[in-house]
Amino acid sequence: MRTHIIRLTAVAVFALPAGMPHAFAVSKEMVELQTQVQQLQDMVQHLQTSNDERMGVVVNLVQQNTDNVNKMMITVNALQATLKAESEQRGASNTQLSTQIQSLNDSVDELKTRIANLTTQVQAVQSQLGNVNGLPAQPAGNSSPAPSPGPPVSQGPAAAAMPQGPLQQAPPVDQIYQSALRDYNSAKYTIAVSEFNDVIQYYPKDPLAGNAQFYLGEIAYQQGKYTAAIKNYDAVLEEYSGNPKAPAAELRKGLSLIQMGQKDAGIRELRTLLQRYPQTPEAQEGRSKLNGMGVRVSSAKPSAYPQTSP
Repeated sequence: MRTHIIRLTAVAVFALPAGMPHAFAVSKEMVELQTQVQQLQDMVQHLQTSNDERMGVVVNLVQQNTDNVNKMMITVNALQATLKAESEQRGASNTQLSTQIQSLNDSVDELKTRIANLTTQVQAVQSQLGNVNGLPAQPAGNSSPAPSPGPPVSQGPAAAAMPQGPLQQAPPVDQIYQSALRDYNSAKYTIAVSEFNDVIQYYPKDPLAGNAQFYLGEIAYQQGKYTAAIKNYDAVLEEYSGNPKAPAAELRKGLSLIQMGQKDAGIRELRTLLQRYPQTPEAQEGRSKLNGMGVRVSSAKPSAYPQTSP
């Protein structure tokens, strides 16, 4: 019996070194794989927490801007109602109030643009989070290191919303336009002219470019430069005919011609205004101007042009 035990012990001692390296290698691979899986889980958790915080901020901004738009629309509607009532009672134009309405409409348009941008950012964050959560599981036999997060994670949703191509050198169009509008309302006409020209130069196809062209005409009109004003109003009517500022450009062009002593041409422009945009506040102001000049105004006919929004 003692001899048999000694033989078994010798066999076990000689067999042990041959099996240990393989067991040790398998254990090392398992430890590395578990470490990589834990690192990947930590990265996903960190990204999810970061995206949740960003989404909360963006949603809050969207809600604030929506409230601002609603308040602005109430103010615009009230001013439009006041303008209509005064036009009917007095039969005279109210240029200052009309300008205020134009500025308020522009502010509403700018707020709508911001809300659209914020909505795009929210969707980008949600899409990014969905892509991360949908990553395929790493095969159990793969011992390669876990991949690091790609460029979309480091760039964030704001990078996707940046202008592409040559527009990357210019600030966002709503930022330039809103700054120009503030300077215009503050009578800083030299600065406002430069900023409105930047909108037209860097974003010629953007709807705000038509607004910028109109306000260049308004600045010239306020300064008594009626020829330059008419040139800008014509650019709005010819190059941005579908812009909401088209009725105002038609009105101001007619008033500019009258100020220059070209009464007949000014009357024709005001009549064109009534035919193209009969239901607009600008048409009401033009009708009051014609009545004040003793010019007969025919009844409005259905317009063949698309009606502009207030």
